[in-house]
Amino acid sequence: MIKEEWQQIKENQDVRQNLSRLRQEIKDKDLRRRFSELIRGEEFLLTELLRSEDAKTRKNAALLMGDLGRQEFMAPVFESYRKEEQRFVRSSYLTAMGNFDYEEYVQDLKECLEELQKTEVTAENQKHLAEEMRELSSLIVRAEGIQTHRFTGWNESFDIILLTNRNLAEYTQKELISLEPGAKTKLFGAGVRARVTNLKWVDTIRTYHELLFVIKGMENSPMDALQMAEKIVKSDLLCWLEKIHAGEAPYFFRVEMKSKKPLDEKSAFVKKLSARIERLSQRRLTNNTANYELELRVIQNKEGGCNLLVKLFTLKDDRFSYRKEVIPTSIRPVNAALTAALAAEYMKENAQVLDPFCGVGTMLIERYKAVKASSTYGVDIQEDAIVKARINTRAAGQIIHYINRDFFRFEHAYLFDEVITDMPFQIGRITEEDVEEIYERFFHSISDYLNPDALMILYSHNKELVERFAPRSRFYIYKSFEISKKEGTYVLLLRRRG
Repeated sequence: MIKEEWQQIKENQDVRQNLSRLRQEIKDKDLRRRFSELIRGEEFLLTELLRSEDAKTRKNAALLMGDLGRQEFMAPVFESYRKEEQRFVRSSYLTAMGNFDYEEYVQDLKECLEELQKTEVTAENQKHLAEEMRELSSLIVRAEGIQTHRFTGWNESFDIILLTNRNLAEYTQKELISLEPGAKTKLFGAGVRARVTNLKWVDTIRTYHELLFVIKGMENSPMDALQMAEKIVKSDLLCWLEKIHAGEAPYFFRVEMKSKKPLDEKSAFVKKLSARIERLSQRRLTNNTANYELELRVIQNKEGGCNLLVKLFTLKDDRFSYRKEVIPTSIRPVNAALTAALAAEYMKENAQVLDPFCGVGTMLIERYKAVKASSTYGVDIQEDAIVKARINTRAAGQIIHYINRDFFRFEHAYLFDEVITDMPFQIGRITEEDVEEIYERFFHSISDYLNPDALMILYSHNKELVERFAPRSRFYIYKSFEISKKEGTYVLLLRRRG
């Protein structure tokens, strides 16, 4: 087909449509190579289409040349971009240029971007103006790279929000107060809000999901992209970023929106907001969704407006960096850490610890970080899980003994002081009936592995099964913590009746 379509283009038949068809066909690498050979010696016919009276023909021709990636098309595409008067076409030239070596044009692109920032924004041009600015910025960043800023604000004061488990935020609050006595804290629906005098504690507290910053002047905003952008740029954000980082602007950001808006409406809002922030900040804040240093978190509130927060990626969260490997049933590390924190006061130091369904080892690793154990064993029927558990444990710098075996065939020379585990739950090929059988067999046999005063710490999706089967083996629940009502998860602490 490519021969016929090229021939029709040469004969000026359905040019725009044939260009579009060719673009689709040469997505195949072999057809792209064949088409490139086909037009050899006739390339001028393609570049002449950049002067077509039809704007969409110019657009498709530029994109087709970009698809081919031949360097000889760079100069005519750039020249056509400079001359193009139709705003909706201009970003397509830039898209095409991304497939060429455009290094010698970077300064020209910067000048184009500076000129573009002086253009008056109207209701008619704002969409295509934003697209063009985004493409220009992307090309410049790709050519020059991003100079990542180094976080230096460890000893600064901050207004922060720690997003935590909604039911158990007070545990994180207590940890924060113990590590940062100068903190002024307050519980709220999603976690802990605080004013802190430093951030030296961030890697020590393991029970929060995210750390977000409240910036003076941008706490909230109406649901309007232009007003929101103006509020963000006029706030203390840029001064704040400069104060806590080594290096100068630009700072690269993305926008993350939490809203009930349909996906297409959210996407349009975020694009409009991002472009406006770039423009108002004179690109001291530069949007880059691939390589970003901060996230502007836009959260729709009950009143219909938005709360505005900042997440910093220059402030590395290395709390769970040991977890190199996972499987589909792996517990989230923050939930494993929360489990260990909830049970810590009941754990015995230098205990003999067993995880009969250890997965990739997260629960045992977090247990040791909470209270040191003497010897620790993990058992799992999945060989892949055991291999991954060993990788994670080495990365954590711990020693845990892993055994690839069905727990119900596991044998050991001495008894354990403690069991801590994420109990199996219904997922994939594991049915509700399978889970019930596992619980029944577990409680029937677990006593054979435990000392009389042993502690069991179970992270469970099936509290009702624990309540049904535990008493049969003389175990009872003496502490129960709801982790998620939606997921039906609990941390259950069990002892054996005397």
